Amino acid sequence: MAQQPFEEWYKSMPSITKAYMTGCFATTMACYLDLVSPLQLYLNFSAIIKDMEIWRLVTNFFFFDQFGLNFLFHMFFLVRHSRMLEEGSFRNRTADFFFMYLFMAFLLLVINFVFYTHSWFPKLMFMGPSLAFAVVYVFSRRNPHVNMSFLGLFNFTAPYLPWVIFGFGVLLGNNPYYDLLGIVVGHVYYTFEDVFPRTAGVRILKTPGILKALFDGAAIAPQVRPQFADDNND
Repeated sequence: MAQQPFEEWYKSMPSITKAYMTGCFATTMACYLDLVSPLQLYLNFSAIIKDMEIWRLVTNFFFFDQFGLNFLFHMFFLVRHSRMLEEGSFRNRTADFFFMYLFMAFLLLVINFVFYTHSWFPKLMFMGPSLAFAVVYVFSRRNPHVNMSFLGLFNFTAPYLPWVIFGFGVLLGNNPYYDLLGIVVGHVYYTFEDVFPRTAGVRILKTPGILKALFDGAAIAPQVRPQFADDNND
């Protein structure tokens, strides 16, 4: 039997992007079927600390919203740009790409713990939208000369993409704190991974050897930062 287009598209998806997309869809489906409640998944440091509900540190990244326009909006931009990153500047560097996700997720948790300890900060429940936005931000900075179009309405270059999506999200009624937090975290990763090694000769982030062995095989090659079109620009 010939494969359907969706099957071909899904099978062609690179591993990390596919795994995260599948996890998000499975989590949303479980909530839709009432197998689990979003209240059991959201980032609640009180429950984590007092009741040892450790899973919340992970599950809060896999729920964006119930099935609907907002869910499709986030999934479209996440999958599209995560895939282009994984197949582009992270080609054959699965461990580095997974570490990018881990680092940005960890940073989001740290920031939200600071929010938790200070009552005047907003309390954000699900970090999936912020993580997705951080991925989009990294893509935009690593592809500064790529021309893009938003819904066929107007054209712009990739560095403006996060702000275009941010504006559209506000029109949809999304909480702007999630997107702004994603921009901050994405910029921190971009600065540590791409800017400092180029301008100061200092590499702050290094993918752990265990991830290299797990994803890229036992033979661990030295890390070489890919060259980008904006290597001569700040």
